[in-house]
Amino acid sequence: MINSLIEQFEKRHKKNSDIRTAFGIFAGVIGLLSNLLLFVGKFLIGLISGSVSIMADAMNNLSDTVSSVLTLVGFYISGKPADKEHPYGHERFEYISGMLVSLLITFVGFQFFMTSIDRVKDPQSIKVTPIILFVLLLSILIKVWQGVFYQRVAKKIDSNTLIATAKDSLNDVYTTIAVLVSATMEGLTGLKIDGFVGLLIACYIIFSGLKLIREFVNELMGLRPDQEAIDEMKKYLSSVPDIVGYHDLLIHQYGPNKTFASVHIEIDDRWDLIQAHETIDAVEKEFKDQLGVDLVCHIDPVNLYDQKQQFIHQELKKVIKSIDNELKAHDIRLVDHGGKPRILFDLVVPNHFKVTDQELKIRIQDQVYRNIGDYTVEVTFDHNYLL
Repeated sequence: MINSLIEQFEKRHKKNSDIRTAFGIFAGVIGLLSNLLLFVGKFLIGLISGSVSIMADAMNNLSDTVSSVLTLVGFYISGKPADKEHPYGHERFEYISGMLVSLLITFVGFQFFMTSIDRVKDPQSIKVTPIILFVLLLSILIKVWQGVFYQRVAKKIDSNTLIATAKDSLNDVYTTIAVLVSATMEGLTGLKIDGFVGLLIACYIIFSGLKLIREFVNELMGLRPDQEAIDEMKKYLSSVPDIVGYHDLLIHQYGPNKTFASVHIEIDDRWDLIQAHETIDAVEKEFKDQLGVDLVCHIDPVNLYDQKQQFIHQELKKVIKSIDNELKAHDIRLVDHGGKPRILFDLVVPNHFKVTDQELKIRIQDQVYRNIGDYTVEVTFDHNYLL
């Protein structure tokens, strides 16, 4: 049923230039209607039964309803094209709407935490009827359907917001099961555990909200791209036959579908500008077509045939490797005019490396003097690049 619903929607909107935004708004509408239905049903049976845990679960669904509204607004704004004030588009607003949803979830959790403490201090009997049990069972089925629906739409359009919403929906199944168990136990045994169950649900809501806040804060601050995306870029760059090598890859994301990158491409220094330009243009075009990434390349000419340069290159790499295998040198250049000869290069240093840059430079300078010759070493340390 879910697959059929998604397929029918896709067919009706296949001519839409921004199918991703259309799917996001569609998911938001489905969530809004289903969560509003669940809130009304649970709120009414909560009033009838006098159960604080059912009321807490109802308010959780109300927060989900507001979340669906924020999802709608988020996808609508994130789907707007780039403008003068926002040259990289508006897709990051999806993260902002997700943050607002997370704050709302956390607030609701704290409110019901206090209500549940009052109920624990002053336990009250709740009325359990078949209609209450039926509504709770029906809500569990609706939440399972809703969670699976969000998961499949999220996978189709690659949306972290909908992935978080799907997790929230499936986790709500457990809270409603807890409410159902509480109501059933009180009906069968007379044990007044409603306040304790409400307290557990409130703690769960707070935990879920804080976890989502952390995730969206990380998205807004900028996360390292996943390794699979980095590996795809490395695979393509390694397959380009005309270039000598590549390094200093940086990736910037301005939303799920807005990825920009820059990289240094090493080429034979005998190439003329036209050949270099055509090769780099081809690399940038393939990145856009195959990976959906806007790439900017910087050219690094490499001397492949000067024997002295090659000797320096090979010996310096041995020096670097003798200090630590995780260190990587590139852009190695020999400047042998106008004073004492110098060796210039960039050194990629892992983030977990304990030795300071200054200590590294001293050790490299000492090794170069002993193994290569009387050269001054000038090092540019790279700490933030992905390659």
